[in-house]
Amino acid sequence: MATFKSRAVRITQHGGPEQMQLVETEVGEPGPGEVRIRHHAIGLNFIDTYQRSGLYPMAMPLTLGGEGAGVIEAVGEGVTHLQVGDRAAYAGSGQPGSYCDLRVMPAMSVCRLPDAISFETGAAMMLKGLTAQYLLKRTRPVEGLEPGDYLLWHAAAGGVGLIACQWAKALGYRLIGTAGSDEKCALALANGAAHMINYRTEDFVARVREITGGAGVKVVYDSVGKDTWGQSLDCLQPLGLMVSFGNSSGAVPPFAPGVLAQKGSLYVTRPTLASHARTRERTQAMADELFAVVASGQVKIHIDQRYPLEQAAQAHRDLEARLTTGSSILLP
Repeated sequence: MATFKSRAVRITQHGGPEQMQLVETEVGEPGPGEVRIRHHAIGLNFIDTYQRSGLYPMAMPLTLGGEGAGVIEAVGEGVTHLQVGDRAAYAGSGQPGSYCDLRVMPAMSVCRLPDAISFETGAAMMLKGLTAQYLLKRTRPVEGLEPGDYLLWHAAAGGVGLIACQWAKALGYRLIGTAGSDEKCALALANGAAHMINYRTEDFVARVREITGGAGVKVVYDSVGKDTWGQSLDCLQPLGLMVSFGNSSGAVPPFAPGVLAQKGSLYVTRPTLASHARTRERTQAMADELFAVVASGQVKIHIDQRYPLEQAAQAHRDLEARLTTGSSILLP
């Protein structure tokens, strides 16, 4: 069986960015239900740091990375939605491994990339864009969301946040965002946030109550975790929904369900992309909606940092230090 040389960023034990090593690997032919893709760009996401650090324990050795875009070089038996030469992008395969030049992977999560969308944009937007899609369109409060409704989005100047600011505006929602600097607040406002709160200088609970006339919001979308959890519950209306979809400040501590009753019969969910994109058809439908809103210009993907593949460890340091805005990509 033919093999092909590839570089990959791999770890052999959990830890800091210093564990990340660039190694040479060999990649073979795809098996049934698989494709071989040559990356033109690779997405960088906060979940990659969780898998590297051990917050999300993974089997070793591990090639990091959850999304990428490139060209299909080979197609395994039974794969009918992709052909050799297709432009493609993916996220949420359930199998990390995108920090490389070339990989074999399950075809289920790989989607054809429209010609109107560049490889860099495709790599930067798949995980973040599909996340924004399942949050705004599928993870909704019990009383629904209507145009004019307020919602709270933490880390609104991040990769998912900037997509959400634009998409929420296109849907008619009034997004109240939080960020850690005036510059980041200005960036989110420029991308469609209705209001921004600098959580380092303002009490975001008090500001949310002020903005909403004391009513609170129907839903909070929170990727920060430990640092924002308790206060976020205080921002919700009765029957409101707390959506915890990340842990950038650390994992949410255990809490008594009775707290939800005290604060207004609140709902809590911890969704993942893997649960929402669990079939090829569902993944494609979600991706088609994302491609359409990006191609229409209603949502623009901001790639604010680009790193060569060999500088992936520095990219992780910058991400964890919250020095990045928008999306970041690695270039093979």
